[in-house]
Amino acid sequence: MKKKIFRIKKLKWKRKLVCLTAYSKPITKILDKYCDIILVGDSVATAFYGMKNTKSISLGTMINHSLAVKKSVKKSLFVVDMPINTYKNFREAEKNAKIISKTVRCDAVKIESNGKNFNIIRHLVKSGIPVMGHIGYTPQYKKKFKLYGLKQNEEKKLIEESKKIEKAGAFSIVLECIAEKTAKKITDIINIPTIGIGSSKFCDGQILVTDDLIGLSGFYPKFVKKYLNLQKILEKGIRKFKDDVIKGKFPKKMNTY
Repeated sequence: MKKKIFRIKKLKWKRKLVCLTAYSKPITKILDKYCDIILVGDSVATAFYGMKNTKSISLGTMINHSLAVKKSVKKSLFVVDMPINTYKNFREAEKNAKIISKTVRCDAVKIESNGKNFNIIRHLVKSGIPVMGHIGYTPQYKKKFKLYGLKQNEEKKLIEESKKIEKAGAFSIVLECIAEKTAKKITDIINIPTIGIGSSKFCDGQILVTDDLIGLSGFYPKFVKKYLNLQKILEKGIRKFKDDVIKGKFPKKMNTY
């Protein structure tokens, strides 16, 4: 665990970090070949379960997906999102983070900043649990999906927030939907890697929800690049299966015992 964390922190000065989300064993097996960090994000709520937001996902569900992902993680740093209301105070945060860590055997947990929970991060790190921070658009705490850091006062606040998260002991920070100029300033100021999502090329690494990248989610804001239209590929294959079944072409003798 410590070696992986050290490697990630060191890469800030060498090359960009590649990060993606995973919720299942088969997808993780592919991602692990190419990613530095694999995150079991609470985005599983919207991308996988079709929930309205990430606030309804339970700790138990996050653990189940994390156990599936763990089976295919060989080299990547493995991070698990802590769902909302699982880190409201020191006691709850430590109890739930230890449940995740011991059950799943992940390398770290991720906590969204509400502008006040820096001591929670510090407490977890002192307890031996590595933490990834998250600022900007934090879905657990903010209702409105918008860009942050355009105004001078917002920029100042985000810079101070990132400094406090670093000081608390986090090994990296996700910057979500933060204006380019602000994301660049944060990345230049702090000594831990910034992982951008909708926060410009100036971050130390990039993360996307894999379902967005492969064209399955139906959620395509400006910051998402769809590298593959898996929906079309699946429809083509399933349509062919339907035709074969109806026409009696499947199963053939080779598909029969």
